[in-house]
Amino acid sequence: MNELNEKESQAVEEETLQAEEEHKEEVVVEGNAAESEEEAAEDEGTAAQKEIEDLRNRLLRTQADYDNFRRRSREEKEAAAKYRSQAVIEALLPVIDNFERALLVKPETDEAKSLLQGMEMVYRQFQDTLKNEGVEVIETVGQTFDPHLHQAVMQVEEPEFESNQIVEELQKGYKLKDRVLRPSMVKVNA
Repeated sequence: MNELNEKESQAVEEETLQAEEEHKEEVVVEGNAAESEEEAAEDEGTAAQKEIEDLRNRLLRTQADYDNFRRRSREEKEAAAKYRSQAVIEALLPVIDNFERALLVKPETDEAKSLLQGMEMVYRQFQDTLKNEGVEVIETVGQTFDPHLHQAVMQVEEPEFESNQIVEELQKGYKLKDRVLRPSMVKVNA
């Protein structure tokens, strides 16, 4: 019986050792699983953090795009208001030219003088209205030639003028605020 007890005792010991080893393996596996779960949670947290940062950057870019759009729209509206009368004024420039030619006529009768005075009054009123809209005549004679403001149609040699200086204006030029409506046609000294 002793032998039987010894065998049983040995079998119990082996089972105990085996159970302990299995328990150790389970603890290691559980530990590894816990570590894997922690790493997975950290990876998820990092991924979520990256996604949050990406969404934040996209939001900031969208907000900047919207602000730029609003600024451009405001500038376009201001420019449209600033130059709203440009098309009408450009259409009236030939009328102004004809008015000025008519005013150069020398009247011979009292009736013609009276008509000329009336035309001068209308012309001055017309000029005042254009000035109130921001229309200016481009200065020419005696000025240095500027290709942005003047159109040289002739080049002459005049000793009393410096080189590249405007000698004569052939047709008036006009600006609307800071925009050239029509450049002045001029003769330039060589």
